[in-house]
Amino acid sequence: MVLLERLLNSTTKAVLTALALLGLCLPAAAAQSVHVAAAANIKFALDDIAERYQQQTGRQLKISYGSSGNFVAQIKHGAPFELFLSADERYVDALADAGITRDKGVVYAYGRLALVAPKNSPLKLDQELQGLQQALAAGQIKRFAIANPDHAPYGERARALLKQKGLWQELQANLIYGENVSQAAQFALSGSTQGGIVALSLAVAPQFQARGHYLALPVDSHAPLTQRMVLLEKASDDAKTFYDYLQGPEARQVFSAYGFALPEGS
Repeated sequence: MVLLERLLNSTTKAVLTALALLGLCLPAAAAQSVHVAAAANIKFALDDIAERYQQQTGRQLKISYGSSGNFVAQIKHGAPFELFLSADERYVDALADAGITRDKGVVYAYGRLALVAPKNSPLKLDQELQGLQQALAAGQIKRFAIANPDHAPYGERARALLKQKGLWQELQANLIYGENVSQAAQFALSGSTQGGIVALSLAVAPQFQARGHYLALPVDSHAPLTQRMVLLEKASDDAKTFYDYLQGPEARQVFSAYGFALPEGS
């Protein structure tokens, strides 16, 4: 009986010790995830890249998607991101000027706008937006989606393009703003709008092509969308490894497949 109690006590201690060690290991493993802030327009491309990277390296990533302007505010207020991929390089410049990045970062892609419409929409797609003008005049546009131009670069470029084409004032009452360009794309193809202007990189994704049509707008129809990324000052070695991977051939191939132009010589 005494021997049995000793065996039970010994087994119990071993189990408790193992559980304690497991409890110590789990937070440490979780803490090794690289925290990434990424512009919403690269969601599908970066998801593909991240999946390949994690399979190849075993390193973990925690990616948050949103508008570049909102991320700048969060980072300035201490959000624990290690790597920031912006939809417009001026947001990286703002962080660098504030002294909270390692350097000025690098350009990883050049973005484009796309005109999109759900499959049941009366909107005819053309690069000069004449179909949009005609649909407006006919009273066929009840709702039209873009990203919020106050903090989303793709929304800002969409607004500038609509102003350039003389459509902004007439379209004002019909505009639906997405918090970021990914949400704007969801609105544009939901069936509750007649279309929108969003990122080409989202429009080409199978998830969206199944729901609507798109047309890439000319590169010279809007100010450049120079997308820059940067390591924050407290970035880990794992963050630097992923940053380097994003500049390599596999990542570049994925970005290209999603409609991005790539910087030369990188």
